[in-house]
Amino acid sequence: MSQSLLSIRGLTKAYPGVVANDDVSFEIGKGEVHALLGENGAGKSTLVKMIYGLVKPDAGEMVLDGRSYVPAEPSMARQLGVAMVFQHFSLFDALNVAENIALGMENPPKPRDLAGRIKEVSELYGLPLDPFRTVGDLSAGERQRVEIVRCLLQDPKLLIMDEPTSVLTPQEVEILFRTLMKLRDEGTSILYISHKLEEIRALCDGATILRLGKKVGTCVPKETTARAMAEMMVGSELHTPSREAKAPGAVRLALKGLSVKSPGEFGTSLKGITLEVRAGEVLGLAGVAGNGQDELLGALSGEILSAPGMVEFDGTPVGGMGPMARRRLGLLTGPEERLGHAAAPDMSLTENALLTGAERRGLMSNGFLKWGKARSFAEEVIARFDVRTPGPEVAARALSGGNLQKFVIGREVMQDPQVLVVNQPTWGVDAAAAATIRQAILDLAAGGTAVIVISQDLDELMEISDRFAALNEGRLSDIRPAQGLTVDEIGLMMGGSHGMEVAHV
Repeated sequence: MSQSLLSIRGLTKAYPGVVANDDVSFEIGKGEVHALLGENGAGKSTLVKMIYGLVKPDAGEMVLDGRSYVPAEPSMARQLGVAMVFQHFSLFDALNVAENIALGMENPPKPRDLAGRIKEVSELYGLPLDPFRTVGDLSAGERQRVEIVRCLLQDPKLLIMDEPTSVLTPQEVEILFRTLMKLRDEGTSILYISHKLEEIRALCDGATILRLGKKVGTCVPKETTARAMAEMMVGSELHTPSREAKAPGAVRLALKGLSVKSPGEFGTSLKGITLEVRAGEVLGLAGVAGNGQDELLGALSGEILSAPGMVEFDGTPVGGMGPMARRRLGLLTGPEERLGHAAAPDMSLTENALLTGAERRGLMSNGFLKWGKARSFAEEVIARFDVRTPGPEVAARALSGGNLQKFVIGREVMQDPQVLVVNQPTWGVDAAAAATIRQAILDLAAGGTAVIVISQDLDELMEISDRFAALNEGRLSDIRPAQGLTVDEIGLMMGGSHGMEVAHV
C-alpha cells in the first residue's frame, strides 16, 4: 500500500431514527483508486459529504496528508485539495463551458486566461473541450468533461467521483478510465463510487464495503468477482433475474413515424420513430442522456400529445389522450426523474401511491379518497420492494434516491399494466435492489405485459431485453435481437450509426 493520503477514523453521523455512519474507518493511499461500495442506504453519500465538507460528523476524525482535516464547507475542502464530481451535473445550460467552470472556482482568472487553461488541461488529460461552446448544446459525456476539468483546474490531491459512468457510452467510459489512470499515475488519489462492479474490478486498487452504515469488509477488486462484492454489500446470496422463454403475443403498443417537438429549449425532438412491442416482450432502448429519452416517455405517457395515428394501444389511437386516460386503458409509465416528476417531494408515500394508483387500484369512490386503502397499497409496495423507510407516512424527499426509486417503480408494477414504459428503472440502486426491479419487470412480461425499458445501463438491457435499439438525436436505430449483440455494436448504435453499417461491424 502506498503512503496514506486520507485517513478516516471512527466517523459517525446520526439523524433522527437512523445512524447513517457508525464508527467507519478506512484509508486511501496516495495515487490509489479506492472504491466505496454499499447498497442504497449503506451510508456512502453521508460519508462523502463529510469528506467534502457538506456534513459535519458527530464523532471521529479525518487526517489529510498528515494533518487534521476538518472542512467546514466545500470551499474549504477544495482549498485543501479535495474535489468532487457529483452524479447529477451542476451546470447552467444557457452559459458556455468557461462561464460554468468560472462559477465553480473561488478566484477565477480572467476569461481569456481561463479559456486557455481549459483547453490546455482538457487536452492534456484526453478530455478535449471548447471553452466557448454553450453547455446546453453538449452531450452528457461532454458535460461530464466540464465537471472533471473544473476539478482538475484545482490540482486536487483527492478526486471523489459519484457514479461517473452512468450517462456515458462504452467508448466514453474508455476515455474516462484512461484519464483516471493518468491522474493515478501522477499521484492523484481517487475515491470512486459506482454500482457497476465490473468497472470497479477494472479500475480500482482497493475497496471498502459499507452495510447499514458500518464498514463490513475490504477487498482487492481485481482479485474478487463482481458477484462476491455484491454479496458482501447485501450480506446474502444475490438473486439472478430469470424467466422462461415464451413466444411474444399480439402487438400491444405501436408507434408509427412518431415525431414530436421537445417542450424544452435544450431538449431533443423525436424524428419518425417506428416500433412495435408485443405482449410478453421486453424492448430495451439504449442511448446517452439527452437523445430523446425524456421526450419519448412523455409522448407515451400522454404528457406530450402527438398527431393522430402515431401512437396506438391495442390498435386504438391514443396520441391525443392525456396521462390519466392512458392509465385507465393500462398504459403506465415511470419517468427517470424520481423526485419532482415520478414523486411529489413533500407528499407522503401514501399520497404518492394515490397520485398514480387512484383508479387502477380503486383508491377513489364517487370523488372521495379511500385513505386506508391508499395506505395499504403504499405498504404493499414498501414490503414487496424492500423500501427502507419507517412507514408510508414519510415524505418522498426523506428517502434515499435508491429507496425512492424502488418505491416509484414498485407502485407502477403493482398496478397490473398492460404496457409499461420505464426510463432508467434501476438508476442509482444497488445490485440487490436492481435485481429485484429487473425480476419484477421480467415477471410482468411473463404474465403478458408489453414492456419498454429505456436505460443507459447496457448490462441491464442485455440481461432483460428480447430486442434492442438505441436512440440518438431523437432517431431510433434498427431494432435487433438482443442476443448476440457486442458492446462495440451497441456503442455504434448509441453513437448514431444505423442499419447495415452496424450489422457488419
